[in-house]
Amino acid sequence: MTVRSAGILLYRHGGAGGLEVWIGHMGGPFWAGKKVHSWSLPKGEYQDDEDPLVAARREFTEEIGTPPPAADYVLLGEFRQPSGKRITVFTAAADFQPAEIVSNTFPLEWPRGSGTIQDFPEIDDARWVSEADARSKLVKGQLPILDALVKDLLERQDHP
Repeated sequence: MTVRSAGILLYRHGGAGGLEVWIGHMGGPFWAGKKVHSWSLPKGEYQDDEDPLVAARREFTEEIGTPPPAADYVLLGEFRQPSGKRITVFTAAADFQPAEIVSNTFPLEWPRGSGTIQDFPEIDDARWVSEADARSKLVKGQLPILDALVKDLLERQDHP
């Protein structure tokens, strides 16, 4: 059975006219302190009978703590991850500025083997980053999503 995820990749044109994307740093002890290839677009799993855009909006809200902005979302595509998971990604231009990031949490035994269950945020930081920075921050399996966004914007003439 294929695990499906849906997510939203917001973009904007930065102060110098360069492309910026909204991504989040993954929370929990595994990702703590990691700066490279430890960020992700807001996303989460959905069921086969669920509309992927509805799921993407829900997951964005859960991970960021604020609903995604009202925008014209475009299906960017479906991307296979190294794990086999498939991510359906929607994108939109927006100047999103939430007051704070308040992610939902997940339980995890930490330290491992201790018997102590702690709650950790799914996303512990989120922000706008340049396309160049996103290439080193995003987990490697999501780089094709960034490539597809750049290609799509160039084809739509919506990229400087």
